[in-house]
Amino acid sequence: MTTTTTNTIQSTTLYFREGSSDKVYHAAIEPRGNGHVVTFAYGRRGSTMSTGVKTPQPVPLAEATKVYDKLVASKLAKGYTPGEDGTPYAGTGNEGADTGVRCQLANPVEEAELDALLRDERTLMQEKFDGRRMLVRKNREGITGINRRGLAVALPAPIARDAAKLPGTFLIDGEAVGDTLHAFDLLERNGEDLRGRHCIDRIALLGGLLRDEGVKSIVLVPTVVLPAEKRELLDELRRRNAEGVLIKQARRHYCPGRPASGGDWLKFKFVEAASFIAGEANGGKRSIALFLVDDAGKRVPAGNVTIPPNHAIPKPGSVVEVKYLHAFPESGSVYQPVWLGPRDDIPPDECVVSQLKFKPAATAVA
Repeated sequence: MTTTTTNTIQSTTLYFREGSSDKVYHAAIEPRGNGHVVTFAYGRRGSTMSTGVKTPQPVPLAEATKVYDKLVASKLAKGYTPGEDGTPYAGTGNEGADTGVRCQLANPVEEAELDALLRDERTLMQEKFDGRRMLVRKNREGITGINRRGLAVALPAPIARDAAKLPGTFLIDGEAVGDTLHAFDLLERNGEDLRGRHCIDRIALLGGLLRDEGVKSIVLVPTVVLPAEKRELLDELRRRNAEGVLIKQARRHYCPGRPASGGDWLKFKFVEAASFIAGEANGGKRSIALFLVDDAGKRVPAGNVTIPPNHAIPKPGSVVEVKYLHAFPESGSVYQPVWLGPRDDIPPDECVVSQLKFKPAATAVA
């Protein structure tokens, strides 16, 4: 068991391998305020880790140690074993803290609107990746991962190592897929806030920062501006079954949050996916109910999804990501749902019905 103790900090990394499953679980006791907290991180080895805190408020060291020991014992009982490869992710000890950073979010766009956006020379296009929103900040305090909610999170070790190689200080915005950050924007550079600059200029500065050939885990997302290039990229991404595209106003500033409609950033996805609130398991089966929040703030059913054997059944009330073909307008249920995994970076109140793409009632498949 990889266990370290420094003053009052203790940490353990455990591994679980079975078939195609290759998981990592990291637990730690960390000082916070006048007490201590027990933190954890878990996920597929080498991928972006989901993080959390077992003790919402700081507690005395003796109490934190009891919580920590019980947590580690429960993982060992489930088949996790000690590993000797070291910690597979890079944390800062501040996981879960609010960094003050707020993301700019994209609104969905319908296919009927695509043609005008492609022809508009004021827009640029980038590939949308099927990962998790991740920002990487490097400053005098070190390197920090930040999720879409602005909370500090652990980074995959390769991304953290490459961030350390890059010169100066910065705040990069991107999408993490496994141990690679697909970088699409640069918000801060050497102490300067770049959010007030045009999007196209920020991307050019990002390209200059990522010019180092020795950096492999932080890669620049290609950007196209000319109408013909945008159409060619769209066709190419469709052919290889990519996630979709992002279409941005080239000469607009970075505006945190999501506008009520439209906005400077738009997304078009080739495959539909949405975030749902997990319900109870259905009769002891590996299937759970899915719920969404309607306009009145009420939770409404949205169908069921089967959890693969190598994945844990999510806790009721947690947020999960599901891919689907379309939703039925009559019932609000999703058709052909496919489990993607848990989402700890999206709160339940953002799991709204308006995420869904409905099939016209007249042609809905029974």
